[in-house]
Amino acid sequence: MSPAISILATSLWILWAILAHLLIRNPRAEPLAGLVFFVVRRYARWFHRLRIQGAENIPPSMHAGPLIVVCNHTAGVDPVLVQAAAPFEITWMMARDMMPAALNPIWEFVGVIPVSRAGADMTAARAALRHLARGGIIGIYPEGGIERPARTVLPFQPGIGLLIRRSAAPVLQVIIDGAPQTPTAWGSLFQRATHPVTLRFLPIRDYTSPDLAHLSATAVANNLRERLIRETGWPSARDRAPETLR
Repeated sequence: MSPAISILATSLWILWAILAHLLIRNPRAEPLAGLVFFVVRRYARWFHRLRIQGAENIPPSMHAGPLIVVCNHTAGVDPVLVQAAAPFEITWMMARDMMPAALNPIWEFVGVIPVSRAGADMTAARAALRHLARGGIIGIYPEGGIERPARTVLPFQPGIGLLIRRSAAPVLQVIIDGAPQTPTAWGSLFQRATHPVTLRFLPIRDYTSPDLAHLSATAVANNLRERLIRETGWPSARDRAPETLR
């Protein structure tokens, strides 16, 4: 082998080793997952011009669980944007009717926990609790639907309080603002917002602490909702309009 070919081969091997090392630096330690994380972050920062506030409140570890990430719901792109800002993998709870069967390989790859909107879904709740018990991270939208009109705080589902109480996991609350407003939830994935989308991470709240441990599950849900209203100044809606489910 000529010296030139030997140098080229060595250089390519070193380049591949560096690339492989970078691709496995993700919560799953898998190259494919690393590639997905890379694409998601570039997509969020370029296409939606993602801006992050309160970054100091985001746990820096790739394995920060157990943790519950609670967000207001502005568009179908929300979970992608929040995941792009986090170094850890978030397992999202998602309405079953928003999960087309044609995309089942995607839901399985990201580990989505499907939730029925017809009533209390104990199967989904148990799956979330098991994931938290294993040190996982659960993402949930307690409003149960997309805010319409935007910047309106919908009622919180009481199940979020029950999940927090039963798991005793700390809560990272995220305020999403500026995601594209489209007629359908998934349309926001393909429409660029007219202004940068902002994620504001609030300080982690531990509901097992002495000043919060007395709150019931319902009171915990109300506490999180009041915090969102207080931090944003957005008006409160008493009911969900039918279009919030799209």
